[in-house]
Amino acid sequence: MNFTADQIAVQVRGEVFGDGSVQLTGFACAAEAHAGDLAFAESEAHFAAAEHSRASAILVTGPFQSATKVLIRVPNARVAMARVLPLFFPPEHLPAGIDPSAVVADFAQIDPTAHVGPHCVVGARVRLGARSVLTGGNHIAHDCQIGEDVCLFPNVVVYAQTQIGNRVSIHAGSVIGSDGYGYVFDEGRHRKLLQLGHVVIHDDVEIGANVAIDRGALGATVIGQGTKIDNLVHLAHNVVLGQHCLILGQVGFAGSTHLGDYSVVASQSGIAGHLEIGRQVTVGAKSGVMRNIPDGGKVLGIPAAPDRQAKRQMIAVQQLPELIHRVRELEREVERLKVLPAG
Repeated sequence: MNFTADQIAVQVRGEVFGDGSVQLTGFACAAEAHAGDLAFAESEAHFAAAEHSRASAILVTGPFQSATKVLIRVPNARVAMARVLPLFFPPEHLPAGIDPSAVVADFAQIDPTAHVGPHCVVGARVRLGARSVLTGGNHIAHDCQIGEDVCLFPNVVVYAQTQIGNRVSIHAGSVIGSDGYGYVFDEGRHRKLLQLGHVVIHDDVEIGANVAIDRGALGATVIGQGTKIDNLVHLAHNVVLGQHCLILGQVGFAGSTHLGDYSVVASQSGIAGHLEIGRQVTVGAKSGVMRNIPDGGKVLGIPAAPDRQAKRQMIAVQQLPELIHRVRELEREVERLKVLPAG
């Protein structure tokens, strides 16, 4: 689709400097931009590259000026980019209907506007809402409730009684509602504790590829509204994530931990079970969280400690070789003094 710079400015609440009628046909980074493309710049280096590119216009933050490019100035170029990209790259639209290879159980309710792709299995009493999409190879077990404008990418598996809200995206290979990891030691062996709960995913959640979310042992595992989960994340039974959280790749949550709204857990962190982690908490990458964290806390390290304390510890560890060397020199000096004659 084509848009003028003026039309783009309206969409991003920006101001045009230059010819507002210039036609824009795409969005690209400076290195790959062609005539008609809109580029992006939020730093001097980005702007210099974009100004020397073939792009017709630049989306900018800050007091940049150009004699050769149309500028669309906005308060936050990255936010504006997020608003612009769907205009140039709208999501694929799949036609309503059920593929002949799909298997749909009796009493399943599929909205007439929904799309059920090849080799999907839809269990009894499943409800699939308006404009929702099962792209292919999806298995939806009995009694699941899936809202409107949901997209399940290929080979997503949804276990029984899962509840998924509206405008949720779940990427390929993820498994929602599998058994929680519950065992008790009995008479010399590990006896399984049946996992009888379910999963609740609220509106506007996005879940990456190959994510595993276990159903509750009793009750629900819950993902709050607007939360975004990266690839290769594991949530154990009865974990509760608040609203608008960010969970980065390869994070693991042990069972029954609660995470407050607007919190961020960075990549490869491990969160122990039965913890209360507050609102607006930040957990740094590769952290091992073993204790509760209050609202607004920032932690880092293994075991995770308040970030300033953890950074001081890291600096101290880097100084250990020099400290060891100095201690050994002092020990040698003490031994030398011991053998000197008295007086």
